[in-house]
Amino acid sequence: MPDYTLELANGAPEKRVAGLDEVGRGPLAGPVIAAALMFLEPPDAALSVLIDDSKKLSARRREAAYAALIDHSSVRIGLGAASVAEIEQINIGKACHLAMQRALTHLGAVPDLALVDGNRLPELGCPAIAVIGGDRKSLSIAGASIIAKVKRDRLMARLSERHNAYGWEKNAGYGTAVHMAGLREAGVTPHHRRDFAPIRAHIAGATHSAGAI
Repeated sequence: MPDYTLELANGAPEKRVAGLDEVGRGPLAGPVIAAALMFLEPPDAALSVLIDDSKKLSARRREAAYAALIDHSSVRIGLGAASVAEIEQINIGKACHLAMQRALTHLGAVPDLALVDGNRLPELGCPAIAVIGGDRKSLSIAGASIIAKVKRDRLMARLSERHNAYGWEKNAGYGTAVHMAGLREAGVTPHHRRDFAPIRAHIAGATHSAGAI
């Protein structure tokens, strides 16, 4: 379970320490969403117990943690995104960093330090530490992962209402069997990442089939 040790070791709460995480690196469709989250005071036990790596939480527990974080007076949150067009233009790794930069900008205050999930740091305009497995170690990073995950899942569910062949409301754009069947049935949408190998292969196969007719 993540805790507040890393934040305290780096001077929180006297120093403003923010956690950053992104969601959506691997899906075949949809944007990358990042969140920055900062506790203005050490989180109490009632809030801390709700927070874990978003991938470990059920949808119901994620929603409960999300609501608690959004409503808490000592929590500051910033959100950022990188679009499918930006992912295709600059690649997924740089798009994740761009989303993090935007999330930190929307935090409302420049932190003294950013704890960033992963092993590479974006240019943030403040000191930063890369924390491998950060959403399992830091409450700030884990909280950010929950915010980003819920926001992205809700977005993909809304997109699924307009593009209902792919099961995005359940798979969030990942390449599940339902999603791949939807591609074969309904083709590629503007929300698909055309530079990702499965989408590239589908487009190449569809083009080849059309040319053979």
